[in-house]
Amino acid sequence: MTMTMNELDYVRSTVRQVPDFPKPGILFLDITTATKDAKSMNLMIDFLYEKFKDEKIDYVAGIESRGFIFGAPLACRLNAGFVPIRKPNKLPAETIKESYSLEYGTDTIEIHADALKENDRVLVIDDLLATGGTAVAACNLVKKVGAEVVAAAFIIELDPLKGREKIEAKGVNVVSMLNYDLD
Repeated sequence: MTMTMNELDYVRSTVRQVPDFPKPGILFLDITTATKDAKSMNLMIDFLYEKFKDEKIDYVAGIESRGFIFGAPLACRLNAGFVPIRKPNKLPAETIKESYSLEYGTDTIEIHADALKENDRVLVIDDLLATGGTAVAACNLVKKVGAEVVAAAFIIELDPLKGREKIEAKGVNVVSMLNYDLD
């Protein structure tokens, strides 16, 4: 089953655009209006499932926090486990960390040290791909334990910010449902 243009347009119509958030000049794409719409939510999970149903995914690794929204139901559909990738000091057991650059400074994400093992096939997921820093860090965490990143998947991709290029430069395939030019 491939997603029709009408279905993609429907999902796009449920994403709220908020100008000047979180600061002037930024157009924020709010996924919460799409997730509260049952039809849209089902279409998003269906899209991701169709893309990865034959990839023998062992785990879906969701990036905090909106990656959890899509990662958990997708993991169930794929008969895979779900692994959270979190901000520092949120996971109770031993973790491994990966820091990455932001526009002003750095940030860090963590995964439980025992969450994945060598040769596990992992799908990394988040709601939105912008500059790619967080997604690259998440892929690096998965690879640190010897697991394989099958792909990084997103509902929304902001094309002008070129996050895809950073992820693909790490040898990871990128799948996005909706692409935005922001013009």
